[in-house]
Amino acid sequence: MHSFQPDAQGPLKGIRVLDLSRLVAGNMLSLQLADFGAEVIKIEDPKKGDPLRDWRVEGLSVHWKVYARNKKSVTLNLRDAQARDLLMRLVDTAQVFIENYRPGTLEKMGFGPNVLHARNPKLIIVRVTGWGQDGPYKDRPGFGTLVEGVSTFAAKNGFPDRPPVLPPLALADMIAGLYGTSAVLNALRSIEVGGGKGQVIDLPLLDPIYSLLGPEAAIYQLTGEVRPRTGSRSATAGPRNVFETKDGRFIAISASIQGMVERLFRAVGRPDMITDPRFRTNADRVKNAEEAEAPIREFILERTLDDALAVFERAEVTAAPVYDIDQFVADPHVKARGILMDYPDEEMGSVPMHAVVPRLSETPGAIRHAAPSLGEHNAELLGELGLDAVAVEDCRKRGVI
Repeated sequence: MHSFQPDAQGPLKGIRVLDLSRLVAGNMLSLQLADFGAEVIKIEDPKKGDPLRDWRVEGLSVHWKVYARNKKSVTLNLRDAQARDLLMRLVDTAQVFIENYRPGTLEKMGFGPNVLHARNPKLIIVRVTGWGQDGPYKDRPGFGTLVEGVSTFAAKNGFPDRPPVLPPLALADMIAGLYGTSAVLNALRSIEVGGGKGQVIDLPLLDPIYSLLGPEAAIYQLTGEVRPRTGSRSATAGPRNVFETKDGRFIAISASIQGMVERLFRAVGRPDMITDPRFRTNADRVKNAEEAEAPIREFILERTLDDALAVFERAEVTAAPVYDIDQFVADPHVKARGILMDYPDEEMGSVPMHAVVPRLSETPGAIRHAAPSLGEHNAELLGELGLDAVAVEDCRKRGVI
């Protein structure tokens, strides 16, 4: 069991972030900033809050618990003039502003970048969308699922004789959130060392996820080839796949360099394959993947997971078990490094969640407090704007907050 570190000082202490985004991408972005000390204030609808609160598993709001840690919550009904004024007064105190409305919506609400920068010239405004602030698709709904389809990710994912496969998580959103963190830190650095001014970060989901697919467009343009789905195989190196064991488990193997291939072939009792013309080079092995994998598959299928892994460990072959979550949380390496941390929670007793990533030796991040309840910090933060307890309660009764 780990305790919270409420007094931890991260390298982003002093940075205030107003997060008006909903669901995943914006929350992933602001989580990274919050973990390293930024004061992240979620601006939420008083009645519904961030829809991420409603992503429940057996009634438990686990997504919110993980991705809203280290954040504060203020409720503002932005249809109300007083609430809009309160938001603008918070803008005066902030360095970063995150939103994920459709392009043009923020302007209609009266909070366009020109308005925000007139109030706070050094404000960094992050605009998260599905497709970007311009282009023919900019007004379309921008859920990650749609982007994962258009980006060619789904077309590359899965097996050639089956339909394309969407990722089982909000992958496009997560990637965009991580890119957004980098963009914010670059913009903050520009202000810090160059006296730069505030700027707008156009952060769609589409561009970041495609960037991870590497040279696909170059391959297509230069060769005319649309590469098919390859399942767990690689189109560029081999042998690389998952193989079933005698006890119904799976092992992942990646032999992406020649020395590793030779160790693997020897480990499975087939040193002759090293000089076989069908498998001599990487390109040969990719072309003849089924034949190259056959003796590996047979060798593993005749052994239990533990026995096969023991052979590969002795031979220094790059192999590892394919885990389900129950096996991952029990793994001694996961435990020893504290990759998961178990935090107390009033509602659930405790919540295991990933530790702060990455690890900095001198200015580490920390989990300072649990995810907030809806409007938990209204009195604290509106009090900074001069509203006393009576005024805050009056705002609540009138539906302002």
